[in-house]
Amino acid sequence: MEDDDQVGRRLCFGVFELDLRTAELRKRGLRVRLQEQPFQVLAMLLERAGQVVGREELQKKLWPADTFVDFDHGLNKAINKIREALGDSAESPRFVETVARRGYRFIADVRVADAAPARSPEPEPQPHPAPDPSDRRTVAGTPATLRRRRPLRAWTLSTAALLVLLISLAAWKLHSYAPPSSVIRSLAVLPLESLSSDASQDYFADGMTDELITDLGQISALRVISRTSVMAYKHTRKSLPQIARELNVDAVVEGTVLRSGDKVRITAQLIEGSADRHLWSQSYQGELRDTLALQNTVARAIADQIRINVNPQEQAALRNVTVVNPTAYTSYLKGRYFWNKRTPADLDTAARYFQQAIEKDPAYALAYSGLADSHHYMGYAFGRTPPKEAMPKAKAAALKALELDESLAEAHASLGLVKFVYDWDWAGAESEFKRAIELKPNYPSAHHFYSVYLANVLGRFDEAIAEAKRGLELDPLSININNIVALHLFNAGRYDEAIEQRRKMLEMDPQSADAHYQLGEAYAAKGLYQKAFDEHMQALVLWGKKEPMEEYRQAYATSGWNGYRLKLAQRSLESLLAEWQKGSLRNIEASVIVESYIQLGEKDKAFEWLGKMFEARDGMLIWLKVNPNYDRLRSDPRFTDLVRRVGLSL
Repeated sequence: MEDDDQVGRRLCFGVFELDLRTAELRKRGLRVRLQEQPFQVLAMLLERAGQVVGREELQKKLWPADTFVDFDHGLNKAINKIREALGDSAESPRFVETVARRGYRFIADVRVADAAPARSPEPEPQPHPAPDPSDRRTVAGTPATLRRRRPLRAWTLSTAALLVLLISLAAWKLHSYAPPSSVIRSLAVLPLESLSSDASQDYFADGMTDELITDLGQISALRVISRTSVMAYKHTRKSLPQIARELNVDAVVEGTVLRSGDKVRITAQLIEGSADRHLWSQSYQGELRDTLALQNTVARAIADQIRINVNPQEQAALRNVTVVNPTAYTSYLKGRYFWNKRTPADLDTAARYFQQAIEKDPAYALAYSGLADSHHYMGYAFGRTPPKEAMPKAKAAALKALELDESLAEAHASLGLVKFVYDWDWAGAESEFKRAIELKPNYPSAHHFYSVYLANVLGRFDEAIAEAKRGLELDPLSININNIVALHLFNAGRYDEAIEQRRKMLEMDPQSADAHYQLGEAYAAKGLYQKAFDEHMQALVLWGKKEPMEEYRQAYATSGWNGYRLKLAQRSLESLLAEWQKGSLRNIEASVIVESYIQLGEKDKAFEWLGKMFEARDGMLIWLKVNPNYDRLRSDPRFTDLVRRVGLSL
């Protein structure tokens, strides 16, 4: 006799099958990932196959009246995800037809499977489909009846529907929790998706992503991938298992953010990466001023679900709830949004937003920390603002942030960087970097900065490389940290490893002029001059310096690598000295002038410009001990004196 418990649970159309018992969609027996809200919309359409299902009917069924929701946006997104899963289109529909101003209709034939299918091997099924990013509230219930094209005993259908309803209710009650199949020690928080129809609100979702990464990053037993790397997956079509493999993590957090006025709703779900297996999901709603508390709650819930060891200090940090001024918080998030773009113009904009946040809330420590970062980048990394102007501002902002909140790892790192590149206070810099790492082991920039200290001040290259690689584990797609790993390897004389690291960088970004140029330097150090020249030529083309290319080729053809380098030094000097005369020379370019004079054998001029750098408190002087371009000067007493005045020891 046929098992009635299996009847009515599998609906077939075309090459697809919808299994109401396991809440799965399959194509030719293989599971197709479809999140919860689209799944339930599809189930409703199948229930009424051939009939128009109105938008209002879908709203009442799936989004209760008391739900905080942007219904139109959510439904449109759910329909789009259904079409994507089915390979369907709105223009030429095979399955889901849009009925203008009314709703949707499922137009393909639907049949009820008669028996349980023979399942092909595949990953363990999820106990419930992962919530759709447009989902605002997990909805209990699945269609209780299905109008079929074939007769079916009413009592069989009712029994099956009741069982499905009970299963769905249980899944909702447990928030789809399933224990992970292995210990989770690393995860990535993918960019949270903004459900606002206003694209200008993207900064808010990005800010929420940053804050959740920050909260989870306080847990020392958990490796959390940094923002720089996860943002590369914004709007990606890659599968979660592929993302997990690329980032080398055990689990992935994804979710949505909806802001409406002063209300915020955050939905998050935890997925086991290798199996694409849904472990947990939950939604949180509150006032904008309570957003940080909502994020802390999400972070604590995730830590609970993966059963990671959280020490008492970290538990206290996660329980530390901060109430913020909504206007100040909005300005802060906008500041971080522009700061993360890392261009001079965007940094200026970021600084203005951070200042606005401080004006609205003078006790807002994070805003001071952001302001410190902005001033530092303008004074050192980009060299647009004189160090004597930018660095005192950065230091004052970092000190104020720590006065308000001593536990801010970012502020400790910012203060350490000022002490390192401007004050030349080596002991003070080391103390701040270590404190930042202690407070937030998952902060990649702290590992990055500390690695430069270990190499440039102490000459401990093996430790520096290991520290930089720890930063790289947390931020594998960071150009800055990949670059510092390669630079440490090069300065340590480990040229083969430096070449391998530069090649990895070019796999990430084949258009990186810096990576091509530095790869050429590594080839030259090994005596592979043709390869070195080829890489330099690619770099110069990417930099847009096309005019002297023929001169460089001629110099290399007649005088080899040394002839080319002399010609390069001459042309670089001409260009940079012209910028200096116009008053538009960037601070960091003074070191290129020094290196060009060294290449041309003009030591007196090189020392003259090193003196200018010392007077300007140029941060590039932290490389005095390790920069191989200075090797020709090291025997000169003037160099020994400069190193002493900077406070380094040879």
